[in-house]
Amino acid sequence: MKFGYFDDANKEYVITTPETPYPWINYLGSQAFFSLISNTAGGYSFYKDAKPRRITRFRYNNVPLDLGGGRYFYLYDDGDFWSPGYAPAKKELDSYECRHGMGYTKIKGSRNGIETEVTFFVPQDYNGEVHKVTVKNTGSAKKNVKLFSFIEWCLWNAQDDSTNFQRNFSTGEVEIKGSVIYHKTEYKERRDHYAFYSVNAPIAGFDSDRETFIGTYGGFESPKAVVAGQSGNSVADGWSPIASHCLEIALEPGEAKDFVFILGYVENPVEEKWEWQVGTPDDNGLLMSAKAPNGTNIINKKRAEEMIAKFATTEAVDAAFEELKEYWDKLLSKYTVQTADEKVNRMVNIWNQYQCMVTFNLSRSASYFESGIGRGMGFRDSNQDLLGFVHQIPDRARERIIDLASTQLPEGGAYHQYQTLTKKGNDEIGGNFNDDPLWLILAVTSYIKETGDYSILDVMTPYDNKDELAAPMADHIKRSFDHVINNLGPHGLPLIGRADWNDCLNLNCFSTESGESFQTVTINDG
Repeated sequence: MKFGYFDDANKEYVITTPETPYPWINYLGSQAFFSLISNTAGGYSFYKDAKPRRITRFRYNNVPLDLGGGRYFYLYDDGDFWSPGYAPAKKELDSYECRHGMGYTKIKGSRNGIETEVTFFVPQDYNGEVHKVTVKNTGSAKKNVKLFSFIEWCLWNAQDDSTNFQRNFSTGEVEIKGSVIYHKTEYKERRDHYAFYSVNAPIAGFDSDRETFIGTYGGFESPKAVVAGQSGNSVADGWSPIASHCLEIALEPGEAKDFVFILGYVENPVEEKWEWQVGTPDDNGLLMSAKAPNGTNIINKKRAEEMIAKFATTEAVDAAFEELKEYWDKLLSKYTVQTADEKVNRMVNIWNQYQCMVTFNLSRSASYFESGIGRGMGFRDSNQDLLGFVHQIPDRARERIIDLASTQLPEGGAYHQYQTLTKKGNDEIGGNFNDDPLWLILAVTSYIKETGDYSILDVMTPYDNKDELAAPMADHIKRSFDHVINNLGPHGLPLIGRADWNDCLNLNCFSTESGESFQTVTINDG
């Protein structure tokens, strides 16, 4: 069975049925804000690190498949409701198409004379995900429909969010202003960041409490509010906070209307956290609590409002979308081939290089099979990945090498991985994966061959992220080499140390303790 085809001219893969063998996903973002999105709009978003800055919730290995969360839309049409990406409503569509492109995904569906297309992308230099929704009346009669949006907030730390229910059900917190729903869980206690979901149009209703929107025993496929065609205007206080807008749309035959939704992330300096705060005097010496409803603290929304204003119009969104396409065209133009085989051209010129850039951004830290919780950026992985993208972004490759070397241990070994947000080695996994430091040598030499920049060898680079232990990069390379040749077994061969998942040389791990990790157990010398 054929599920889609390559559109080489537009650098897209076109999926023609929502029922693919497995969810076929794309990766959005190339700087600090990243998203995973499937061909039915499943997936999640995060800022820099998928574990401590998870923005939306996702449930892995879910049943039914790929209904663990996403950025969902529902069309309510005179009692009938459906989703343009098929999921989660799973109503039969008259037409369906998903286009996974370079840093963006377009999903289009139609049913009963209404066509809806959603373009998902992360603009350049922007900590947010833009959803441009176009609703069109393709029939011959006037239509009055409702559009419901839906995302579910993760309570920041993805691991804690999925385990610490005793606390999490008490901490969820939101704030609503106009057509914007703010997720401010833990903001007043310990965080300098919040998230928001907005739309550039007046809303007929909203929900920020999951149970009100879905129903106590409901599901994503038929939320209570969508079935009724009416939002509950709920304000979450604990439990599971969400963000859902309801828009009423009137369409003449042939008419189309655009809407811009923004899923954004904001950080505020500590001294700028609040728009006003209880008990704090203003410029006139008056307590600001007099301004705040019910004596509450009001979060500083200035940066969020600037983000929203930037894409208040479809023209601004379209311009940012073209800028993103130009960015990828430029990256992919650095190395091209023309052969007699179109499949070779396609893979070399487009998809292999795109994949290399995705692995630069995320390494193995987040996917539909790696939860983003168990690991950060792999030391060996990221050094290897550099070979595939150094010709595209040499400046950022140099930065990545320095980040990696900074996690190296003074004796020449290395942490097996490091966290993106802190750029510190992951001591939960530790080191002793003895081949890891060798890959730093390969990465540095590959960078020099591509750029001719020998100055990288003189860069003072910390060991174990401690500035007082800094030494030139050349010293890191020498210690990497020495670490391997000075750790030999009885046959004079380098010791493997701890094995990785695909090595399995110590799968048995000489342990009689159930559940002990073969990957990280300390085995007998030799």
